[in-house]
Amino acid sequence: MRLGCHVSIAGGIEQSISRAKALEINTMQIFSKNSRAWQEKTYTNSEIIEFQRKLQKSTLSPIFIHASYLINLASPDEEIYTKSIAAFREELKRGGDLLVNLSQPYLIIHPGAHRGAGEEFGLNRIIKALRNVLKQSSYLKLSTMVLLENTSGMGSGLGHSFSQLKYIMEQIDYPDKVGVCFDTCHAFAAGYNLAEEQGIEETIAQFDREIGLDKLKVIHLNDSKYGLGSKRDRHTHIGEGFIGTNGFRLLINHPQLKDLPFILETPKKNDKDDRRNIELVRSLRE
Repeated sequence: MRLGCHVSIAGGIEQSISRAKALEINTMQIFSKNSRAWQEKTYTNSEIIEFQRKLQKSTLSPIFIHASYLINLASPDEEIYTKSIAAFREELKRGGDLLVNLSQPYLIIHPGAHRGAGEEFGLNRIIKALRNVLKQSSYLKLSTMVLLENTSGMGSGLGHSFSQLKYIMEQIDYPDKVGVCFDTCHAFAAGYNLAEEQGIEETIAQFDREIGLDKLKVIHLNDSKYGLGSKRDRHTHIGEGFIGTNGFRLLINHPQLKDLPFILETPKKNDKDDRRNIELVRSLRE
């Protein structure tokens, strides 16, 4: 079972590998920079070499990089939109630099929010941005794959339905460069019932029909603090929310999902929180 969590890069990106080792996980998600600031991060050759050296000695694979929360590829504000595209481009390049020749680099990104400009406007902005950046990425032969993360439907956020993700992905010129990160809390909040077997089967069948399970590269395991269809993005500990222990047991053992990497993004005051969620998920594996 490939199971991990989001790991801090505080003190240097190579420190994330030491933290992952201490948690006894075999996959992980990281930020490649401060996720709350526009300022870019450029790693020196020595920093990249040290990160790769430690990674090669570990059992961690694959590595997922989560894009900055500031990026909004659907923004109607031209300044924010331009900054978002530039930041997104840098995230792709940084992911490729860090993981070159080691493993497939994945960059997870929330599609964006239209901020009142309307869904059609926002979706088309996302498509335009993805086309722009992926064209440059292909030209530069960057290997990073973009994973669009489904959202909860909160506010003006886009990507909360499989049909929206399908609409975006169908209009990208580089289909091999785009996949999906499926977040359980977001899906449940958006109305996909992951608490019961029938709901899980229907969700998987709909995903396969509209997007294709071959596009699903990772699952974010998060319980939901609020009920089905709440449109509220509030993660909570596994088994303590409305999806519940049985929902996660069914998900991680499902024959069409069980071989995928699972990444926890549950609340964290300290490493003990990660450990108890990791141990619980492992105990649910059959």
